[in-house]
Amino acid sequence: MTKQFILQWKIEPSAEGTFIRDFLKEKSISKTALTDIKFKGGQIAVNGQTVTVRYKLETDDLLVVKFPPELPSASLQGEDISLHILYEDDYLLVINKRAGMNTIPSREHPSGSLANALIGHYNKSGIQATVHIVTRLDRDTSGLVLIAKHRHIHHLFSQQQLKNEVERIYEAFAEGVISKQNGMINEPIARKEDSIIERQVHPHGKKASTHYKVINRYETYTHLELSLETGRTHQIRVHLSYIGHPLLGDELYGGSKQRISRQALHCSKISFIHPFTKERLQFCAPLQEDMRILQQNEK
Repeated sequence: MTKQFILQWKIEPSAEGTFIRDFLKEKSISKTALTDIKFKGGQIAVNGQTVTVRYKLETDDLLVVKFPPELPSASLQGEDISLHILYEDDYLLVINKRAGMNTIPSREHPSGSLANALIGHYNKSGIQATVHIVTRLDRDTSGLVLIAKHRHIHHLFSQQQLKNEVERIYEAFAEGVISKQNGMINEPIARKEDSIIERQVHPHGKKASTHYKVINRYETYTHLELSLETGRTHQIRVHLSYIGHPLLGDELYGGSKQRISRQALHCSKISFIHPFTKERLQFCAPLQEDMRILQQNEK
């Protein structure tokens, strides 16, 4: 039997007399979610009895909100693919994604994605959910990915992202020797007119800010730590290329594959506030072997 997503609260005296609709608004449950609960198979119950959002809460009431079932798209098939799960609870997962795996299926790669693997994992675990990727990585970027197990959890993380409370640290190897120890690239990014995939710095693009710090310098390339104020598609790749230091292996933006066969980019740390325990969690993932080799080369 699959598990439907449920939230519940024991009502404190401070919420006495509050309408359920107002209480749930304070818990960041949107009007759209409430509509879905009402019309798509969810339930709001107090002390075991179905009620409407106009019910006035009383101290020690047990309020239970059962969200409607979430079903993955018929085109998204579960696959038995091994996942490196660093953390999992009823609300979220943190995955260490390997390079060469799409986050979601594409026309060129319709199977074998992280999304396919997640549906397979949910099916085996009896979890009734579709895929909610909070922090997406490119196919050839390795490292940490945050997954929400339900649309409401995704909504809560989206609110955190707007306040820059979901923090990610990347490691990268860039072409050339960067002399400045740290800096910020603050240049807008837009899609290239003649490409579906490629992005570029453009005055009419969306605001994008990337911070970098040099970890180590080598004879022909530089090991960097990077963090983002914004999350534009290909942001790190575009910004480093713009300052003349494209990622090693990133042929799309001017890098060479002489030392590594994919863009040398890895999400090594992620930190966020758990949407229910309110604890700040942090996870780390070491570089994959192909990037570790770059650290071992002579300086």
